[in-house]
Amino acid sequence: MSSHSARSRAIVVGAGIGGLACAIELAARGVAVEVFERSGAPGGKMREVAIGDARLDAGPTVFTMRWVLEELFASAGTELAAEVGLKPIEVLARHAWEDGGRLDLFADRARTADAISAFSGPGEGQRYLEFCQEAAGIYRTLEAPYIRAHRPSPVGLVGRVGPGGLGDLWRIKPFATLWSVLSRRFTDPRLRQLIGRYATYCGSSPFLAPATLMLIAHVEQEGVWLVEGGMHRLAQAMAQVADGLGARIHYRAPVAEVLIKDRRARGVRLDSGERVEAGTLIFNGDIAALAGGRLGADARRAVAPSALGTRSLSALTWNLVAPTEGFPLVRHTVFFSSDYAAEFEAIFRAGRLPTIPTVYICAQDRGDRGDWPEGQPERLLCLVNAPATGDTRPPSASEIEQCAERTFSLLERCGLKVRRDPHQSLVTTPARFAELFPATGGALYGQASHGWQASFTRPGSRSRIPGLYLAGGSTHPGAGVPMAAISGRLAASCVIEDLAST
Repeated sequence: MSSHSARSRAIVVGAGIGGLACAIELAARGVAVEVFERSGAPGGKMREVAIGDARLDAGPTVFTMRWVLEELFASAGTELAAEVGLKPIEVLARHAWEDGGRLDLFADRARTADAISAFSGPGEGQRYLEFCQEAAGIYRTLEAPYIRAHRPSPVGLVGRVGPGGLGDLWRIKPFATLWSVLSRRFTDPRLRQLIGRYATYCGSSPFLAPATLMLIAHVEQEGVWLVEGGMHRLAQAMAQVADGLGARIHYRAPVAEVLIKDRRARGVRLDSGERVEAGTLIFNGDIAALAGGRLGADARRAVAPSALGTRSLSALTWNLVAPTEGFPLVRHTVFFSSDYAAEFEAIFRAGRLPTIPTVYICAQDRGDRGDWPEGQPERLLCLVNAPATGDTRPPSASEIEQCAERTFSLLERCGLKVRRDPHQSLVTTPARFAELFPATGGALYGQASHGWQASFTRPGSRSRIPGLYLAGGSTHPGAGVPMAAISGRLAASCVIEDLAST
């Protein structure tokens, strides 16, 4: 371990995106950093799996808000573009329905409006442009006073925008659901589905999440990039930058306990029994693990019980190397359920896999034009939303098989045939996600963003235990790659501020 004194050392528990971002920021400012990661690779949920010789992304597949990582890498004295290859895409996603309807969203907003006009009529195209303006306004209202801020409260948010910004806060529609706003905005129910799906980007139901999440649409319109080598390459690059700054990352080194002495965090005990002392700890895991006593009874008080809201979505995924035919996949393609309300009712109310799921496919060998030879095996990630009950009522083997049959039957009804080979397939269930990410039940986004208060109940960077800080998708500002990176940067800034004051 490091030769630095315990007082000057910071320990990061978890090498997810939040933990890596925090390690980079701290190491760049001269803090001795040690990262302990339970798996054998960096990235947390931004993980990679192998099928034969093929490597496939098995976590996040969409890279947005590039400026977050550009600022992070600049703070480390390098450039994002120098560390990873990035390519902007023109087709954000292709969408399909059983009736044969097909609609592409483009990075070019006007081109999308034209496509919607051809798909649903010119009135809907105009309404889409108005929606884009509204989503952009919500984002501009919240970026500085909420997204970049340390754990804002409703009162604090009002104070940050000032009297002149109160009208803007009202216009972000915090008390209306996303679905209700979309129902008033669009007459074509397919467009409501398409845009409502943005709620799932943070693990939520469009029928329960606030209309504020319209801002996700704006984020995607601002740019989506492909990472050369896959999304996991970004995590590897972050780990390499942290290492270059002197941070030490220990893999296959799970932490068993956060050590508390005199009501302050003092270090960690590893599963091996080794104790590592430090004056500063950053926990980059789900806060439910702390609250549930997974890191020791003394660490339970680190977060308030009120911070543990409804679990977000889990997933049932199939990583495949398989030939496809009959449908022109692009990098990101969504095949919609015929009953969207029933899908989320099943997940969040009944706690079961949906009867007819919406299916997302990331075709990892394709780009904008979907130029891949038909019938040639390609790398696919197929995902359906699932309840986060991996630790309480995990789907049975028969339920998973039934869901697989319904999933790939829907694809066929939409025109896509996937020739699956069990030897070229890897299934990940909510129970497996629960094992990978302790205390989550398989939830992939922390708590769901249901109701206007949910965003304010996530804990900020400082826990209730001095010396223990929080980062990751279950903390402010929320789930997703850029948000997790922001959480790590916010935690690092709190650490630096507190170190300077002692």
